[in-house]
Amino acid sequence: MARAMSGRGRPSIADVASLAGVSHQTVSRVLNKHPSVRDLTRARVLGAIDQLGYRPNPAARALASGRSKTLGVVALDTSLYGPVSTLLGIQQAAQQLGYFVSVVIVHSIDRQSVRDAVRRLTSQSVEGVAVIAPFSSAHDALAFLPTGTPVVAVEGDPEGDVSVVTVDQVAGARLATQHLLALGRGTVFHVAGPAEWLEARARTAGWRQALVDAGAEVTPPMTGDWSASSGYHAGQLLAQVPDAHAIFVANDHMALGVLRALHDRGRRIPDDVAVAGFDDIPESGYFIPPLTTVRQDFQHVGAAAVQILVDQLADGHWRHERVVIEPTLVCRASAP
Repeated sequence: MARAMSGRGRPSIADVASLAGVSHQTVSRVLNKHPSVRDLTRARVLGAIDQLGYRPNPAARALASGRSKTLGVVALDTSLYGPVSTLLGIQQAAQQLGYFVSVVIVHSIDRQSVRDAVRRLTSQSVEGVAVIAPFSSAHDALAFLPTGTPVVAVEGDPEGDVSVVTVDQVAGARLATQHLLALGRGTVFHVAGPAEWLEARARTAGWRQALVDAGAEVTPPMTGDWSASSGYHAGQLLAQVPDAHAIFVANDHMALGVLRALHDRGRRIPDDVAVAGFDDIPESGYFIPPLTTVRQDFQHVGAAAVQILVDQLADGHWRHERVVIEPTLVCRASAP
């Protein structure tokens, strides 16, 4: 085949049609995987596409079909493992279903920031929006979003006004706390995350519930900011408490700081103090000692969020759905 081009620059669908000896409509049917195209014709078109290096123009296809095949995501400006892994899970799930993803990063999940972000995304003709909304302030922000586009809150408030996909944080905290109690420790101390995070509040609630159910003493929780340094500070204080033989830490990064502080104070783990975290970050199995922790399936979270949007787009019915994903306990040497 000779290389046919309608002009300089990026090859067009007309170039593909000319090289394959078919109509513009036939090339379009091949690109959209229409079943009516004969195998021989399909092969010729695909061969021309490959030879020319043709890539479909998403904007042009959106104009032709009336669909952008793009989902929007509003995400917080953070490097924390949970929100970043959630975003990755959404991107992977969308790609598997043939959707592009457009992301707007915001510095806070408040009403104006979320409204502005959604407005930017809808101006790009996104078909649905996922908001990674792990803050108590998100309830107010999501309640005032414009209608007309399906929205799902990921790690949002289950009692909110939009569809929600979330991990059962209360159940995860209960799993960790019950496991520590089963090791024969009289009670379990807690290093909590920031109070404005829904996940931190739910994990504290699960920890407290497990202690109350077991008839164990509920001590005042300490609060960190999700960082290893805040965990280290809490661990230094807890290392001086004679009765602190078990500690449930609200995330693995703070747990790393707790482990280091206990080591520096000469407290043996798990002999003197058993420690459990939350998240199962990739490094948690390589802590010294390896960390017992609660695992969240972020791929499942992302897939569920995308599926809600795709299903609602398919039937045109914007409804409020709730998907709650169960966490699992991963037992390692810090609390065997």
